[in-house]
Amino acid sequence: MAGEYENELRDRIEKICPADKKSMADAAAHWKTVGKPLYSLGKLEDAVIRMAGIRGTADYRIGKKGLVIMCADNGVVAEGVTQTGQEVTAIVAENFTRRATSVCLMAEIAGADLFPVDIGMASDVPAVTKTEYKVMSGTKDMLYEPAMTREQAARAVLTGIHMVEKLAGEEYDLLATGEMGIGNTTTSSAVAAVLLEKDATEVTGRGAGLSAEGLDRKVDVIRRSIGLHHPDREDVLDVLSKVGGLDIAGLAGVFLGGALYHIPVIIDGFISSVAALCAAKLCPAAADYMMPSHKSGEPAGGMVLDALELSPFIDCNMSLGEGSGAVAVIPLLEMGLAVYREMSTFDEIHVEQYEDFNEEMKQE
Repeated sequence: MAGEYENELRDRIEKICPADKKSMADAAAHWKTVGKPLYSLGKLEDAVIRMAGIRGTADYRIGKKGLVIMCADNGVVAEGVTQTGQEVTAIVAENFTRRATSVCLMAEIAGADLFPVDIGMASDVPAVTKTEYKVMSGTKDMLYEPAMTREQAARAVLTGIHMVEKLAGEEYDLLATGEMGIGNTTTSSAVAAVLLEKDATEVTGRGAGLSAEGLDRKVDVIRRSIGLHHPDREDVLDVLSKVGGLDIAGLAGVFLGGALYHIPVIIDGFISSVAALCAAKLCPAAADYMMPSHKSGEPAGGMVLDALELSPFIDCNMSLGEGSGAVAVIPLLEMGLAVYREMSTFDEIHVEQYEDFNEEMKQE
């Protein structure tokens, strides 16, 4: 029998509908009138069209921008799968509030407000921790027991949805996703292995710089954890509860929240993309509301985006996390929208409009 949080999650998911195709068609039609060569801004034009479908109108603006950073610890760190200990999660989380991390400086340039969320850190950070968002103080060691209960996984997903609900009420137009949690490339690789039906060796990388020996240990831990718990790939909550992380579950909720409240949500790197895949498995229509920033250097980074049928906007060999790739792409999206909204049309500059031979070229 489903619990209270799972039932609420199911009710929220049932309210999600696909992006608005008419708004997308209207935006595509407007692009053809803009006084420049057709399709010459490539993916930026596609992004503007996609956001029109998300917002439900071809006439929209990007005003307030936010970065939601889910912070959580992972019990599997006890197995030596990382270079650093759990104490680093709390240190970095606090630094988010002090303008003392890489993504803080990048977000400042992009004009995005930071919202670090303690969804499951082992230690409380007064400037970050709020009881209404904290599900538990770190997950269990998945090598020996499920990372969390099914209800805790459902609550974590709902926490992400509630965060978007709050920001939607504050009139945020665009959200980026980030995370902080020592050991989360291990949990993300485990979830990816299950959902993509891959062996641990195919999807697992060195994370923040493991040695060859450390990588072998990481792969072994993931393989043994999956073998112990037998997570059901058709049941995302089962996968998250057994071999996942609270940050992944929370970010999955952010993607679902974006779909529920019609706000574009930018995927960051590997951890964020695994969360996006979880959201899409829970509700396929939610994929319409996702915007990929970059391709992670982790082995499964490209695999996950392929499974989502999404192509990244930039390829900068970034692997920092925290939402750095997601905020890096915000100025590009705003540039594309500026051309779409403000550039003169062919009629206005008295130039004959380009003919569209795109369909003809496709048939050749």
